[in-house]
Amino acid sequence: MKRALCCLLLTVCLASALPARAALLSPESVYGLGEMKPRDSALRVKVGDMAPDFALPALGGATIRLSDYRGKKNVVLSFVPAAFTPVCSDQWPGYNLARPLFEKRDTVLLGITTDNLPSLHAWTLQMGGVWFPVLSDFWPHGRVAGAYGVLRGDGMAERALVVIDRKGVIRSIDVNDINRRPELGELIRRLDALR
Repeated sequence: MKRALCCLLLTVCLASALPARAALLSPESVYGLGEMKPRDSALRVKVGDMAPDFALPALGGATIRLSDYRGKKNVVLSFVPAAFTPVCSDQWPGYNLARPLFEKRDTVLLGITTDNLPSLHAWTLQMGGVWFPVLSDFWPHGRVAGAYGVLRGDGMAERALVVIDRKGVIRSIDVNDINRRPELGELIRRLDALR
């Protein structure tokens, strides 16, 4: 009897939570930007440069420094334009499925956007969470994106992937069409080239 009552309560709790969760995942919760200029910035770094160091606040309260990984891990910086937008909301959850591919290549992924932490918190909850640190380049606005040359004229970051080796050297830079999700296979090939 006690077990049946617990199961009934759990079922009622889950059923009442489902409509709220479904509303978060609805298409209406994603902001459509429309077709944008594919690229709107000029790189300030190049392959072979030391990656500009930074310290950014992450979800959960930590401050992440790029230099913390030097000598320890390869790093991929995944700059994306904006929370709650269609392509970004597809790109980062896709990296959840690819986590073993990053781990096998001794690589950490750092997600960076110019959104503020409260927006990033709500967005990652809507996406069901991500395994990698999500960093806010909100204030001073776009300082890190600007240092790499991926800050667009509208204040958003480009959709860019920067591969940095264990020594802190930039090994590849891909500034992708902001309207399209980058190919994961190409990123993995670039990580394989680090071996």
